[in-house]
Amino acid sequence: QVQFVESGGGLVQPGGSLRLSCVISGYISSPYNMAWYRQAPGKQREWVATLRAAGDTYYADSVKGRFTIARDNAWKSSLQMSSLEPEDTAAYYCNTDPTYSTWGQGTQVTITS
Repeated sequence: QVQFVESGGGLVQPGGSLRLSCVISGYISSPYNMAWYRQAPGKQREWVATLRAAGDTYYADSVKGRFTIARDNAWKSSLQMSSLEPEDTAAYYCNTDPTYSTWGQGTQVTITS
């Protein structure tokens, strides 16, 4: 069974930075695209960024230029977040794109002064 484990969240001030990490375990048919998603309180989960197996990246307009998705190895990805805004407050999840049915616990990111 595929499992996603996210880490690296925290409480930061506006303008700050965080680096989220994701470890994937279990079997995933290769090649696959890595991706990050987030869910703010009271809102639906939304897509944030995708790193395709071919190496090209895609970002939601709301994070473009501030977030960077990377693949550390075949089973680890990261999301470097800079110039964080209160609107970035959410639980962040990694998955594939398109997504697997299973989701991890997520890691909470809170931006507040």
